[in-house]
Amino acid sequence: MQPRVRRIPARSAAAIAQIEHTPVPGRPSLSAKPAAVAGSAPQTTGIRISKLMAERGLCSRRNADEYIARGWVFVDGRRVSELGTRADPAAVIVLDKEAQAHQQSRMTILLHKPMGYVSGQPEPGYTPAVALIQPENQLCTPDTPVFHPSCLKGLAPAGRLDIDSTGLLVLTQDGRVARQLIGQESRVDKEYLVRVEGSLDARGLALLNHGLSLDERKLKPAKVEWLNDDQLRFVLREGRKRQIRRMCELVGLRVSGLKRVRIGAVRLADLPVGQWRFLRPDEVF
Repeated sequence: MQPRVRRIPARSAAAIAQIEHTPVPGRPSLSAKPAAVAGSAPQTTGIRISKLMAERGLCSRRNADEYIARGWVFVDGRRVSELGTRADPAAVIVLDKEAQAHQQSRMTILLHKPMGYVSGQPEPGYTPAVALIQPENQLCTPDTPVFHPSCLKGLAPAGRLDIDSTGLLVLTQDGRVARQLIGQESRVDKEYLVRVEGSLDARGLALLNHGLSLDERKLKPAKVEWLNDDQLRFVLREGRKRQIRRMCELVGLRVSGLKRVRIGAVRLADLPVGQWRFLRPDEVF
């Protein structure tokens, strides 16, 4: 039996580092010389505390070293202030309130990126999406933080969304958020609605879910399914350059529209095109 064919009618790690180490005016600086803080003698066995902190998602390793140097880290109830100190893998690590305040001062913004804007570095003749982060484009609620120009300092996209695509784009000053979304160990999935043209049989759909390679590297398993006669739903856990468009080309489809509607547990929802809002305290990717 011939397979059923469906006919469709025509119609960086460097980025994280930039986010983590850009100073924000009026907020705690990590570059100031730390005051001397008494601590116990460094342990010679176990795992470096900065590595444990990064693995647990408390902060990046470099920020961990900064916090330790300032005496902003407690291990099993004892303040640690010497770099290179090690601890048992099961040790309880707590950040001082100063470190917590520094982290909380870093803003994360959700933007509904329109077509025609580049998500990353400006390209000749094109406007970066960050240019839309202005007071007149903010979606406000009664408890919305007040926009200040310092919100733009060190603000960088945590992930890509190409110029021909629209939908949810995250921009952040917080290296923890960037690492969570685009770090090598990221497990946060992203959901896209993709309008396509062409023909796709059952084998092609299976390949979109798992089995394709780009740039001689196998893609991670994805979840791809039909929503209607010309629209697919993609859920990915990686973000190669123009990945969905290139995947579709490999199975004979052409993408005519692409919209990202979710990153982790955070949805685009009813955020209007071209507008932005702050990530709420109760929202977690």
